Amino acid sequence: MKYVSTRGSAPALDFAGVTLAGLASDSGLYVPEEWPQFSLDEIAAMRGLPYAELAARVMQPFVGDCLSPDRLGELTAKAYGRFAHAAVTPLTQLDERQWLLELFHGPTLAFKDVALQLLGLLFEEFLERENGSLTIVGATSGDTGSAAIDAVAGLDRVEIFMLHPKGRVSDVQRRQMTTVRAPNVHNIAIDGSFDDAQAMVKRIFTDRDVTANHRIGAVNSINWARLMAQVVYYFAAALQLGGPERKPAFSVPTGNFGDIFAGHVAARMGLPVERLIVATNVNDILHRALSAGDYSTGSVTPTAAPSMDIQVSSNFERLLYDVGGRDGAAMAEQMRGFEAERAMRLTNAQREGASALFTSMRADENDMARAMRWACENCAEIVDPHTAIGLHAARASELPPGVPAVTLATAHPAKFPDAVERATGTRPALPTRVGDLFAREEAYAELPGTYEAVRDHILEHAV
Repeated sequence: MKYVSTRGSAPALDFAGVTLAGLASDSGLYVPEEWPQFSLDEIAAMRGLPYAELAARVMQPFVGDCLSPDRLGELTAKAYGRFAHAAVTPLTQLDERQWLLELFHGPTLAFKDVALQLLGLLFEEFLERENGSLTIVGATSGDTGSAAIDAVAGLDRVEIFMLHPKGRVSDVQRRQMTTVRAPNVHNIAIDGSFDDAQAMVKRIFTDRDVTANHRIGAVNSINWARLMAQVVYYFAAALQLGGPERKPAFSVPTGNFGDIFAGHVAARMGLPVERLIVATNVNDILHRALSAGDYSTGSVTPTAAPSMDIQVSSNFERLLYDVGGRDGAAMAEQMRGFEAERAMRLTNAQREGASALFTSMRADENDMARAMRWACENCAEIVDPHTAIGLHAARASELPPGVPAVTLATAHPAKFPDAVERATGTRPALPTRVGDLFAREEAYAELPGTYEAVRDHILEHAV
């Protein structure tokens, strides 16, 4: 399996190469040269597999000869052995149509664990082969940071610098990052938004002052290996609900577009999917892009769902490339225009290609609160603000009779106790495995929101 850049001019890499590279050298994102395919019979044969075995089966075509099937199975067993639920990503039924896919049973209580527990092991595997080291630079709107830090803390060959927007993540999210006291972990709070932090990270990859002495890697969903691991739970949910004969719809609370692009990948691989519903909050660039072709940024509005307070969705480029003809040169020109003007129009091919599977819906704060109350009062389920936005979109979408609607429950409600309590009157408690979080000491650097300040801090502290 070879991987190519969405912008067409970076060298093709194998799976190990893209795992360690993160962003392509031409600033594009790596995608498989072609999508592997499963037949319906092959998908049906996956029913009943334990999650780790299903993960190895789904991911093997992407890995190619970089890992043997036995070794990949060992890694998935280790990655998912740390989850608090035996099913890893269990389904919960709300009513005759609505289901929750619970993705928060990992060590940091968010869906990012499903991918990052594996990604940390893959980094270690590939770096040991070449006796190399990796400096990870990442940006987080909340959950990626803590999941990535948990996955790599203490590794000998990896160090991590994680940027978060100061004051724009929840107390639980911040503490899950800043209380990890491993020598290879560096937390940075910047003045600015997640989009500012993400732009700095992308710039680091092309800064020769940094890359001359440090191999830079990514844990954000710009890293293909992370996105690949998220494909698995679409197969897991569909198989439990009668797939491949029965096609579910998936509603995904969406910020950076990685989680829902994984659903697109599952469909490309042959999994029957009725619809992918992009659920946004008031920071609705993706809803505007999919419904009207208008991909233009505005200012970020802080909300009770901070992981969705984003105006530039990195993985959207992967979708536009894939449905728009896979023309790297055209994609590069289109993205250069967007980066200069902060606005672009989707082409007709891109709009038509996306509309075959995707629809979108916007939820404001009232919609979010109503969804939390509905789940609490009618289904005895407490959901976090992000999941509530997905649930609002799932319940409001018009689907054919008999199609189950699966909302991806992306975080444990205890990560956002204030918002949940305001909406439901119930304050969710942290699970006992992280119950001493607020007793731990924090450590992080506070930096101005300038690229130079962040770059100089990394150069000063990187080994």
